[in-house]
Amino acid sequence: MARARRASRYRRAPPSRVVTGTRSVRDSSTAHLPLIDWLGGHGADPAASAERRGEDLLRSNRGLLADMRIEADVVRQNRAPMLRLRTGSRVGAIPLRSPVSGRPDFGLVVTPRFPWSGVGDLLAETGFRVTPELLPVPDLPQSERRIPPWVMASVVLARLKTLLDDMSRRFTTVSEDLRAPRGAVDWTTYAGARLPYGRALSVPCRYPDLRDDEELRGAILWTVQRQREALLAAPASGRVARQLLSVCDALTARLAGTPPMPPGSRLRSAWRDRRVATPAFRDGVEAIDWTVDERGLAGLSDLSGLAWRLDMDTFFEAWVETIATWTARRIGATVHSGSTQQTRVPLDWTPSGSGSQRSVLPDVVLRRDDVVVILDAKYKQHASDIERLGWGRVSEAVQERHRTDLLQALAYSTLFDAPRVVTMLVYPCGVDAYRRLVERDRVLQVARVRTAPRNVEVGLMAVPLGGEVSAAGEVLGLWVQSPAST
Repeated sequence: MARARRASRYRRAPPSRVVTGTRSVRDSSTAHLPLIDWLGGHGADPAASAERRGEDLLRSNRGLLADMRIEADVVRQNRAPMLRLRTGSRVGAIPLRSPVSGRPDFGLVVTPRFPWSGVGDLLAETGFRVTPELLPVPDLPQSERRIPPWVMASVVLARLKTLLDDMSRRFTTVSEDLRAPRGAVDWTTYAGARLPYGRALSVPCRYPDLRDDEELRGAILWTVQRQREALLAAPASGRVARQLLSVCDALTARLAGTPPMPPGSRLRSAWRDRRVATPAFRDGVEAIDWTVDERGLAGLSDLSGLAWRLDMDTFFEAWVETIATWTARRIGATVHSGSTQQTRVPLDWTPSGSGSQRSVLPDVVLRRDDVVVILDAKYKQHASDIERLGWGRVSEAVQERHRTDLLQALAYSTLFDAPRVVTMLVYPCGVDAYRRLVERDRVLQVARVRTAPRNVEVGLMAVPLGGEVSAAGEVLGLWVQSPAST
C-alpha cells in the first residue's frame, strides 16, 4: 500500500507536445511568432518550457537562418514567449530541426513583401534570368499553400530545357528485321521462322545504333505536360503563367513524335546512378523526380515541400536592368550590366598592394555621347518611408542608411566623363503606390550638383514591382531626354 501511495505521489511528467508545421513571414520585416502555439510547452510553466525550446531551436538552426539572412532571438511580449525574426531580402523556405526530436519537423517560409502576382510579372519580363535556387537540405514537413505553381514550374521547365539542349544521342542495342544482315544475325530464327514462310528478306538482326534516348525524351514530355496542367489550373497567375505555357508549347514541339511516358522507379534509379552524367542531366532528372513524386516548393501543397531561396536583391537588379534595356533602345544608348562585370572600375591604391576595396561595381549604366545614366538598385523601403513620412520623421537608422546609399551614388558619378551624368538610387514600390506617385509627379526626385564643367544629377527613382516594363521605362526615358533636366 505504501508503494502504491508513493507511485501516485510522484507521477511521470506528461509527454512533451510539439506542434509541427510551417510558419510564414514577410521579407525585410520584423515578425513575432508565439512559441507555445508553434513549439508547444509542458510542465508547471509552459511559457518557460517553450522559451527554452525556442532557444534550442535557434542553436540547432543557426546556419540555415544565417544563410537566409534572418536574425532571430527569443523575447517576451505581454509575458508570452515569442520568436522574434528580422528577415532580410531573401525569400524562400527552409526546414528547421526540432529541439525535441532532432528531425526537421518545422519549416519557415519567407515571402516577398510585394504580391506574388507582381513578382511573377517581373519574372516573365526579365526572361526568367533569375529563378529560385533549390537547397540541398531536407524537405519541409508541411507547407501553407501560399506560393503559386509558376514558382515551381519556372525551375522545372528551365531544367528540362537545359537537359534537352545538353542531350546527345547514345548507342543502344536494337533488335529488328532487316532486308540485309547487320550486326549479329539470329540464324536459328531466320531458318525456322522466316524462310519456311517465304520471308527471305526479313533477317532478324541485333546491332548497336546511335539514337536519341527515347525513354528520357518521353519522361521529359510527360513532365512538361504535368507542369502545363498545373499552370492551367491557376488562371490567376497572369502573364508569368502565359509565358511559361509558351515555354511548355516550345518544349512539346521539340519532342514531337515521342510518346509521353512517366518513368518507372527502376529507370529513374538507373538515371540517378549513371556514372558519367553532366550537371544538366542530373538537374533535369531531379526535376522529373519532383514531378513524378508530386513534390513542390514549400507552400504548394499540404505535403512536404522542397527547400529553396530567391535573392530579391539580385531579382530586383535584373528588373532594373530590364527597364534600362527597354529605355536604351528608345533613347539610342548602350547598356552595361554589373551582373556581367561590364561596369567594374578598378581602384589603384598607392603604394601598390595596399588599401581595402579593389574596385567598384555600379549595377547598370546607360551611355550615350552626351549623357551617362547610372542606376543603383536598392531593394529597400527607404524611398517609400521618406515619401510617406517625410525626411524629418523617418528613424535615424533609415536616415543613416540612406545617406550611405546617397554617398555611394555620388561616388559613382565621378567614374564617368560625360557632359551630363545622372546617377539614380532605384527603389521598389507596389503597383498601386506607383500609380499614385505618377499622378503626383513624384516618381523621380532629382537634385543637381554644380560641378563645372559637368552637370551632375543625383536622385531617387521609384519603380513598380509588377506591371509592364514600359511603365517605368517611359518615365526614365522622358527624364533623360527632357531639355528641362539639363
